[in-house]
Amino acid sequence: MGFGIAFTPFNIMMAVAGVLVGILIGALPGVGPPSGVAMLLPLTFGMDPTSGIIMLAALYAGTMYGGTITAVLINTPGESASVVTCLDGYQMALQGRAGPALGIAAIGSFIAGTIGVVLLMLVSPLLARWSLSFGPPETFALMLLGLTTVTLLGGDDPLKGYISMLFGLMLAMVGYDIISGDARYGFGIVEMMDGIDFLPAAIGLFGLGEVLAGAEAKAAPLKTSLRLRDVLPSVADFARTKWSIVRGTTMGFLVGVLPGAGPTVAAFLAYTVEKKVSNEPEKFGKGEIKGVAAPEAANNAAATAAMVPMLTLGIPGSATTAIMLGGLMMWGLRPGPMLFEKNPQFVWGLIASQYIANILLLILSTLFIPLFVRAVRIPYSILMPLIVVFCVTGAYSLKNNLWDVGQMLVFGIIGYFMKKLGYSPAALVLALVLGPLAERALRQSLIISDAGIGILFMRPISGVLTVLALLAVLVPVFRAFLKK
Repeated sequence: MGFGIAFTPFNIMMAVAGVLVGILIGALPGVGPPSGVAMLLPLTFGMDPTSGIIMLAALYAGTMYGGTITAVLINTPGESASVVTCLDGYQMALQGRAGPALGIAAIGSFIAGTIGVVLLMLVSPLLARWSLSFGPPETFALMLLGLTTVTLLGGDDPLKGYISMLFGLMLAMVGYDIISGDARYGFGIVEMMDGIDFLPAAIGLFGLGEVLAGAEAKAAPLKTSLRLRDVLPSVADFARTKWSIVRGTTMGFLVGVLPGAGPTVAAFLAYTVEKKVSNEPEKFGKGEIKGVAAPEAANNAAATAAMVPMLTLGIPGSATTAIMLGGLMMWGLRPGPMLFEKNPQFVWGLIASQYIANILLLILSTLFIPLFVRAVRIPYSILMPLIVVFCVTGAYSLKNNLWDVGQMLVFGIIGYFMKKLGYSPAALVLALVLGPLAERALRQSLIISDAGIGILFMRPISGVLTVLALLAVLVPVFRAFLKK
């Protein structure tokens, strides 16, 4: 039934439009999937709800891949889930392997997206029950585990990774206290009360920081071949990354199903796991193709999985699905356990269209890779001002105010010095993303707990996750101690 609905000419056209616009929006730094979906939501008002959601879901899939393009080519994450792709994707581009990096990202995204849709079909009803058992203590323990794994993002020096992460957590505390409403660390500046926005920080640290570091080093234009054959990943590349894609997909789907976790957290965790299980962890951050395949698979699987709590519980799994949820309400559909029974044509039409969107994404992204790679051949002296323009526009387009541009410039300078001194911008960004979520979950846990912090150890899921998080910190310390 679903395919019958998805294969109507108008719906296929909507899917193609969604994927193309998505790739474009994803490639513009700062205009992530949430802004893309929000901008196109008004266009869907006059449409049949099913066609509208098909376009938005295709757009979501497209932006997930679009963000990778700028992450790989100019080290500027197009959207938050692509931050991790910068670590190895950009290094591959510098080695003249931008094509294979984009190719493996497209293939990984396709495989993960497709497996994600199959799981979405099979698992939705079951997961609706399971994800209800995830309360604040479990959420906090998961976030804590995510934060303690930063040493794996932090390059060679775990201590510098932790310092970067703690700095990120300090920045995440700026703004109003979420429980009591008290102003914190705003120094009387009205704009600071909003907190420090994650995207201007990420654009500054990665995009602008890279430009400042690159301006100092004389960079030769990148040498890349432009034939489709050379641009696609080789069979060896694929053989090397097949398990990374499988691990990334699994990780992404499990994290994506949890309300509020979203693709960014999934991508960070997948990269961490990949580095942990690798025989050659020292290659990560220096152009390791697995470091592109795993997070790309994870963020696409998580984007699909975020639909599960939205459709089954009416709880958005990510910022983008929160906006889609608004769309559903506007069309008069009530997401939740009854949606599958009352509007089956809507749910199954959406799920079937996700298959089509994934196939379209693979075809379109692969055809356009030579065009994207051509952009890298622009001499660095021309590319650099363009990247700065991109960064400024990206930061400004978030809320149309100059304060964000200022934040982005400050973080650009911080990013430059972090790069110079060997600190980890990725750890800082991870802490900025997870900080507010972790804080809210911790405060809620303490409010419902009679045992103080003990509540984390009294519940099976949160107990296991908390112990794992503590081990992640203590094992490296103990190792270093033994070495001494």
